[in-house]
Amino acid sequence: MVLDAAAATLARQPGSVDRLVRLAAADMGGVDRLITDRMQSDVPVIPALAEHLIAAGGKRLRPLLTVAAARLAGSDNDHCLKLAAAVEFIHTATLLHDDVVDGSQLRRGKVAAHLIWGAAQSVLVGDFLFARAFELMVETDSMRALQILAQASRVIAEGEVLQLMRSHDLNLSQAVYLEIIAAKTAELFAAAAEAGAVSAGVDADKSKALRDYGMSLGLAFQLADDALDYGGATETLGKNAGDDFREGKATLPLLLAIARSGPREAEFWERAIGRREQTEADFRRARELIIGTGALDATLDLAAEYADKAKAALAVFPANDWRESLESLADFAVSRRA
Repeated sequence: MVLDAAAATLARQPGSVDRLVRLAAADMGGVDRLITDRMQSDVPVIPALAEHLIAAGGKRLRPLLTVAAARLAGSDNDHCLKLAAAVEFIHTATLLHDDVVDGSQLRRGKVAAHLIWGAAQSVLVGDFLFARAFELMVETDSMRALQILAQASRVIAEGEVLQLMRSHDLNLSQAVYLEIIAAKTAELFAAAAEAGAVSAGVDADKSKALRDYGMSLGLAFQLADDALDYGGATETLGKNAGDDFREGKATLPLLLAIARSGPREAEFWERAIGRREQTEADFRRARELIIGTGALDATLDLAAEYADKAKAALAVFPANDWRESLESLADFAVSRRA
């Protein structure tokens, strides 16, 4: 059942990813062929485990962003394709590592890889994909693109460690939370767009504009994801609704609800999140409090602000199909159901 949380997005500009997918279809076909080719190995478990996650679907938003940024910036060659494949490998590697750290049960609607092959194999295949990503970057002969994606890999790791250290902190401030998600999620969106721009050879102002677009898009995307954990349904999410709550993660909807709760609820939050002593009924109560305090709407409102910032960053480019599709993607980041 989808509660009022998901309905809260209905009044917002819906947006769509479909137009961008159609526009980039030929380029993404080339990216997919690179991904399939480069995830192969003589060690059978590597392509099997990698394919389990990569072939599970997903919108490939990050490599799509690399391609779209390159085309919007005027690229008429295929230099961006290897960078896009590298971005997808970096993303997939972080997912494999995250699922082990978080003990996640589902990923993209399928059983998490570490539950099939084990934690050690998942971590090592993630390392293999990181290595493949850097091989692809080197092949582009762009030191700037290599610098952008190498830096992103480092920042993502820092964000994950910071989140691990503060994930159950009920006193986490909104500013620190935004710092965490900027590093662990938005940085790769920003780097994906900036690398695409660099591959097109545009000036610094335009590459920065696309980086700013990617950063704001990534923040909007993660904030909407945080909201969906309390307002979505397992059937559409591709993961279990309430995973963040059950793992005791202090995401923004939770932090805002705690700040807006009274003394009676304080004990509930301390038991369920602080001490992780949860009952079957606790997730429903948490969801009711998050919706009832307006914390869910506030999270989605902030996501919408970042989506507007993302669209504003594109003003340096002339209006065309690529720009309009990227603007629609920003709206989609907030209005999506999965």
